[in-house]
Parts: sequence; structure tokens; C-alpha cells
Amino acid sequence: MTTPEVKRKLTAILSADVKGYSRLMGEDEESTAHTLSSYKEVIAGLIQHHHGRVVDAPGDNVLAEFASVVDAVRCAVGIQKELKTRNAELPDNRRMEFRIGINLGDVIEEGERIYGDGVNIAARLESLADAGGICVSGTAFDQVKNKLNLGYKYLGEQTVKNIVEPVRVYLVLMEPEAAGKVIEEKTVKPRRWQRAALVVVVILVVVATAFAVWRLYLRPTPPIEVASKEKMAFPLPDKPSIAVLPFLNMSGDPKQEFLCDGITEDIITALSKVPMLFVIARNSTFTYRGKPVKVNQISEELGVQYVLEGSVQKSDNRVRITAQLIDALSGHHIWAERYDRDLKDIFALQDDVTRNILTAMQVKITEGEQALYRDKGIRNLNCYLKLLEGKNYLNRGDIEGNNLARRMGEETLVMCPESSSAYGLLAITHMMDYWLGSGKSPQESIEKAIDLARKAIALDDAYAHPHGLLSFLYSIKREYEKALAEGERAVALDPNGADVYAWYAMSLTFAERSEEAIPLFQKAIRLNPFGPTWYFFDLGNALLIAERYEEAVSAYKKALQRSPDNLLAHVLLTTTYSKMGREKEARAEAAEVLRINPKFSLDYFAKALPFKDQKVTNNLIEALRKAGLK
Repeated sequence: MTTPEVKRKLTAILSADVKGYSRLMGEDEESTAHTLSSYKEVIAGLIQHHHGRVVDAPGDNVLAEFASVVDAVRCAVGIQKELKTRNAELPDNRRMEFRIGINLGDVIEEGERIYGDGVNIAARLESLADAGGICVSGTAFDQVKNKLNLGYKYLGEQTVKNIVEPVRVYLVLMEPEAAGKVIEEKTVKPRRWQRAALVVVVILVVVATAFAVWRLYLRPTPPIEVASKEKMAFPLPDKPSIAVLPFLNMSGDPKQEFLCDGITEDIITALSKVPMLFVIARNSTFTYRGKPVKVNQISEELGVQYVLEGSVQKSDNRVRITAQLIDALSGHHIWAERYDRDLKDIFALQDDVTRNILTAMQVKITEGEQALYRDKGIRNLNCYLKLLEGKNYLNRGDIEGNNLARRMGEETLVMCPESSSAYGLLAITHMMDYWLGSGKSPQESIEKAIDLARKAIALDDAYAHPHGLLSFLYSIKREYEKALAEGERAVALDPNGADVYAWYAMSLTFAERSEEAIPLFQKAIRLNPFGPTWYFFDLGNALLIAERYEEAVSAYKKALQRSPDNLLAHVLLTTTYSKMGREKEARAEAAEVLRINPKFSLDYFAKALPFKDQKVTNNLIEALRKAGLK
């Protein structure tokens, strides 16, 4: 049987993403999702206007192609100017700024999809651009330099990940005074000199090969820039600590991003089960996606000794995973490996990676701990991929993403009816309905979430997440003993689970045990420093109930730094100021509450507070009433 011919073409590729998207989502998911949806509509409209085609638009990314590089650059400039105007209406910390990379290159065409080095280079150029900026490759620049009323700044030949040859990079200058200028352009050597240089290179091949052998095998690898304990944002834990960075997608197909994320998450989950490790949560490590950040910076910002990075390349039914573990304190690579396997062996491959990491970090684990969590109900690869796609949708934090995640969970159960992960995913979608107000009623959403979480646990009682989720859900129903029991079980099963610590801490707060809740919230924040805003305002809630008012104010302010229009943080800060006797500040915060929600009602808010002691709720409501709220 003959292999079908691969269809290739030359095209202009535009790749765009949001700078700081993870931070925006962590601070205010609903607002970020709304802004992103609006901006992507604008971008899609401008792409169509400039005779382009949107190829794919997962998450905060947009990939488009154009028959003309001139049209691609015109479109990019139009996008940045329009979004700049829209961002001017938003607070500084809520502005959503895109980075854009443009390349003219050869791509593989498969139906509506395109992939290959041409696409990869555009994506790498995007990561070199500043927020609101545009970078173009040398091949694109050569076509547009004299055809548009723009300027360019030559950034030199850049070595970009997974591209063999350096890429000439130009920054597009959109200011009117820069039109027609090319700043710091380097003169290209004539071809006759290039041929002479090639002869010299050929002569030196033997010498270069000998040097490479010496460098790789006879000389120790030079250390990278080391991290400083003194500069760390958090003190190093007493046990080995690690941050697993999102694995790079080397497939040239943006739709495979969820597979890379899933592999990364599964490694984090497996490592989290080992009590002798301190593992940073996914939310925090994924903020570094696509950023040219040094290992020592990651170590210092997260307070960890080890950093794991890697890549995934999928081709048909084969997958290649590369991984390397770095000791940031010494600057040395202490382990690296490449795996080439059939995709059906993905679970065994992930276990191999996990075991090698533990060995390299000299973590001794018991025989029982070696049975790292794996959903035994996943019978085939399609179920696994459906679940990964569902998690990817869920992370969007909006109603559409939540509905798509639910559909993926339901489709998984058709194929794999005993998958505890699928039931767990569905439970979270109904909890999200409760928060987003997208269910038939809040009570029905809670009941459905509880039922699905119980089904997940019935299939696998060692699955920590549904236990943690039940802890929160039972508190909402004021079933405090059940809530605390589930919380205790969750943190015992997952000693590195930031969310389960936070859910359990919320249950303790509602059950009049706020002093016990406070260190658990602090543990969640340590495990997930760039985690969601609710960690901070719920910590503030525990501090408020414990009458540690100054600390509560500090926690609420941290929440508001991340999400300035977070209603609950403003309400609770109003309460705290009122209880402290700071009447002027309390009334100012009360005004913010009414600005954000003019229909705010004390009666409705009181019904939403599930404190065990009604006196606690009454005291909070009275403090809000003193501040002028009704």
C-alpha cells in the first residue's frame, strides 16, 4: 500500500496569544473569559477583513493563515491598535494584551489544519514579542519592508526552541515617526563569501566533531545560573521540592496542546501522592507557559529546589516525550531521558518518568506509595484523551467551557462507564454551575455535584479530589460533620493538593474552627503561589471570624490586587473595617460593593453564608448594616 503524498504549501502564518493569561484567569475567571471571548471576536473579524482564515483558536491562542504576508502584517497592526483602544477602558491589571508572531514559511496542510516548522516559528516569534507587540521573521520582513507605512527594528538572529537554524527576527514599529525606518539592521554577507565560509566549515568538521565528543563525554556539563536561597519568595521546605513546568507541544498542531497539558498534570498528580515530596500545583507552574524564563527565576519565585521541563511530540500513533530534571541550587541537570513509545503505552510511559524523577531526587518511597493514583476505569486511549480535552475546557472557567467539559465527561462515561475521573469531572461542572449561576437552581446543582462526587468515590475511594469537593459541598448544605470527615480524608490522600487543603479549610471555617483553617489556607497558598483569588478572600474570611482583623485586611487586599472587582472580597473587607471601627473606610468599601452590584441585598447574602453558628452570620450582617448596606 502506498503512503499518501503529504500536501505542502507556502503561506503566511499569524500566531497570537495573551500575555499573562494565567494571572488574569487566576484573579477573575469570569471577567477574563468574557473579555477573551469579546477580543477573539474582534480578532476573527479583522482576520476575515484582511483576507485571512482562522485555523484554530484554543484557549487564549489564535492561529491564522494568509495568502499574503502584507495582509498578515496589516491585520496584526489592526488587531493591536483596536485592542489598545479597548484596553484603555479597563483597569491596568485587567487589560488583556496579545503578542503576535508572523512567519512566511512552508507548512503541511491536512484538511483545515496546518502544521510544521512554519507554524512553530510563528509561535516562537509570538513569545519573543512584548505585550501589544508584533515580531516577524526574516522571510516575512523581506516581503513587507518597503510595502507598508511601518518601521522595523532588527533583533538579530534568535535561536528558538526546536528549530535547527537561527531565525532572523524583526520587531514591527507602529509609531508614525518610525515609518520607513529599519533600525540596527545587520548587513548580510554576499553569497560568494558564504560559499568560501562553507569551505572553511567543511574543513573544520572533524575538529568540531572531536570538540563535541569532548564536551559531551569528557567534560562535565557547565551549570546553568544557580538560584539563590536568599532571593526565594518562600523558604525551601524541609523535604525535596519540585515544580513541573508545562511540557512543550512539539507536534506542530495546536490541538495537541491538551495532550501535553494532560501529561504534565498526570506527572504532577503522581508526584503529589508521595508524602516525602513538596510539589507545586498546576495553576502556578502553568503561568510560565510560553515564557522565556530561566530556571533559577522559577526556583526563586516558587521556592523549590528542582524544576522539571520537557516536551511532547505526537505523530500518528507514536509519541516522543523528552524530560529533564534540574537542580536549581547547583545549576546541574541531574537526569534527562527521551522516550519513544506507542500512544497506547502513555500510562506506563508517565509512570516511568515519575519513577525516574523520584530516583534522581533520591526520594525513598514505600511499596504502597509506588501504587501511584491511576484511574483503573480508563479502558482505552480515547477515554483518556476525552478526559484531557474536558479538563482543558473546564480550565476556561466560563459557561461555554463548562458545558463542553460536561459533554466530554459524558462521552467518556459512554466508552468507559467505570471511570472515576469522568464522574469527578462531571461533579466539578455542576459545582461550577452553582458558582456561575448556569444551572436550573443552586440547590439542584449542589445535589447533582454531590451525587456525582459520591459515584467517583464509590469507584475509587483513593481519589482525593471528589473527597475535597464533597467537603465544600456538604458545608454549603450545613452538614458539617460530613464536610470535615471528607476534608480530612482528602488531605490524607493528597498531601500536596492545594485545592483540597483550601476546600477543607473552608469547611473548618464554616464549622467554627477558623484558627485551624488558617494554616491550611496558608499551606494551599504555599503549594500554589499563583493560585485562584478565592484562596485569599477565604483566608481573610477565616481571619475575620478569628478576630485577627489586620491580617484579614491584608488577605482581602491581596485578593483585590488580583481581582479588583471581586464582590465577595469587597463585602468582607467592608465587614472587617466596620468591626474595627474604621467607619470611613467601611463606607468607602460599601460604595464599591454597590458600584459592582447595585442590587446587593443583605437578606440574600445572609442566606448564602453557611456558618454553623447563626450568631456569626448575624454579627457579619450587622457590621455590613452599620456601613450603610441594606
